[in-house]
Amino acid sequence: MNINNLLRKNIQTLKPYSSARDEYTGEAMVFLDANENPFNEPYNRYPDPLQNELKEKISELKNIPAKNIFLGNGSDEPIDLLIRAFCEPGVDNIVTINPTYGMYQVAADISGVELRKVSLNNNFDLDVTNILDATNKNTKLIFLCSPNNPTGNSLNKNAILEIVKSFNGIVIIDEAYIDFAPDKSFLSELNRYQNLVILQTFSKAWGMAGIRLGMAFASTEIVDVLNKIKYPYNINILTQQKALELLEQKDKVGNWVKLIIAEREKMAELLKEFPFVVKIYPSDANFLLVKMHDAKGIYDYLVEKGIIVRDRSNVHLCENSLRITIGSPKENNLLITVMENLI
Repeated sequence: MNINNLLRKNIQTLKPYSSARDEYTGEAMVFLDANENPFNEPYNRYPDPLQNELKEKISELKNIPAKNIFLGNGSDEPIDLLIRAFCEPGVDNIVTINPTYGMYQVAADISGVELRKVSLNNNFDLDVTNILDATNKNTKLIFLCSPNNPTGNSLNKNAILEIVKSFNGIVIIDEAYIDFAPDKSFLSELNRYQNLVILQTFSKAWGMAGIRLGMAFASTEIVDVLNKIKYPYNINILTQQKALELLEQKDKVGNWVKLIIAEREKMAELLKEFPFVVKIYPSDANFLLVKMHDAKGIYDYLVEKGIIVRDRSNVHLCENSLRITIGSPKENNLLITVMENLI
């Protein structure tokens, strides 16, 4: 696959902005090249625009070469950049599953790109034929979220690979919740498929939603495109520093994940005992999708008690369902206690 054949023409010919830190990297006695204030070190200096030190640490953790890593302001940035790079507004389209993460739709709408939704089956899984039938010669991207949000389940791996092999565009697998799943990441497949992009994040398992750091793993050709069109200093110095600190504490993060998974299983058992709970959907994420009688009424009751969950009742296939994030043991116990008062 020649990635250039998928790129928008103006992106192919785009001359990217060249910052001072792009033109010179390394150490020096005095930096007088970027119109920086000489005071208030180190925050007076622009951050590394390519986040090289951070990428090297992530490379060691993920066993993926740094040249195949793009870092964004959350996963939302690479989602947006991929659409802007490969989809001509008013001409091209992308395909997603339904239901799924809502930012694919928002990013497509902002760029004036058609988004085609393909319903999951009643088990919240893929129908490969329907996905591929939804594509045409102007389909540039397919987004697959696995484990999926808001359903919580991992999509069938063989079905995903069939789509990757069959589609003549780029397939993006959003693995924001992969650390909570028993299945392995698709990162091991990256060097086999040039049209594969894998998204991960520091927001979930790493507990750093507030610093906004997402990862995209892809071929060097795709990473080069994303670096070409991103804003020069998209990852600030505070985010880079905090991520480097926590990468040295991966054992602690692993313990967090184990606790959340254990709490998820405990909560599933406790919630299913309530008479107003219809179904607990299987989850490979850090949340549970729970079908209930009168989900809206229960949501409003919880709000009155100061407990906020997410009402997903207006989402396709999720009617009368609440999405409940797995909190700390104390938070989870409080939720159960409050819900017991409804019996």
